[in-house]
Amino acid sequence: MSQRHSLKDRVALVTGGGSGIGRAAAIRLAEAGARVAILSRTEEELREVCDEIGKSGGECLAVVGDVSDYASLTKAVKKIERSFGRLDTVFANAGVNGVWAPLDELEPDEWDKTLRINLTGTFLTVKAALPLLKKQGGSVVVCASVNGTRMFSNTGATAYACSKAGQVAFARMTALELAKYKIRVNTVLPGAITTEIEDNTERREVEDEKEPVEFPAGAIPLTDGKPGSPEQVADVVLFLASDAASHVTGVDIFVDGGQSLLQG
Repeated sequence: MSQRHSLKDRVALVTGGGSGIGRAAAIRLAEAGARVAILSRTEEELREVCDEIGKSGGECLAVVGDVSDYASLTKAVKKIERSFGRLDTVFANAGVNGVWAPLDELEPDEWDKTLRINLTGTFLTVKAALPLLKKQGGSVVVCASVNGTRMFSNTGATAYACSKAGQVAFARMTALELAKYKIRVNTVLPGAITTEIEDNTERREVEDEKEPVEFPAGAIPLTDGKPGSPEQVADVVLFLASDAASHVTGVDIFVDGGQSLLQG
């Protein structure tokens, strides 16, 4: 690994670090030399990821927490400070697909839950981490999506898409606001990725609402339709966290193999 991509002596927080993209990012950041704190509501998953990082010679701190609960996040950051003494990188990755349904079927509390975890959770995560980040500067990477930014053809995903569009706006606003503290804020936007989040999506009455979308064969041009991997997203997160991206802020990087260029 090049020196520019090294995270030696740095500390990273990954929310939603127990599975999928968060897990892959935590492992990749640890491989680059970072001491990694991973936060999730599922303790067993956290232990498994920390064990894997530890077996490879890395340092990992498991923190059970909830990104929709500010008190939980401030407690987590204090634990990181006690354990590692600093915080350089935040990967705000925790999120849910939530309920996908037509507007007349989508309940207000379902809308609120999706926005609370995805968008408010990003705000609360960065806000809680800010006092430590300000001490020496650092990098914030927000995990948004092609949905709500380039793609609008997933019928019923209104709450999810709005939460992801909001994350992009949040990242751009804070990139400018926090630049004076040498804190960079960027967004990674995955397309179809092989993770478990799709299995946790509740879809209701969306088939009749779909508009036909036609595009050339191979919905993901680079791979002839094959979804990307969490590790491919993690590679971009590492770049944005490292000095290789030292002059990069307020940028959106799509990791979708060209999918959103066809399906928007």
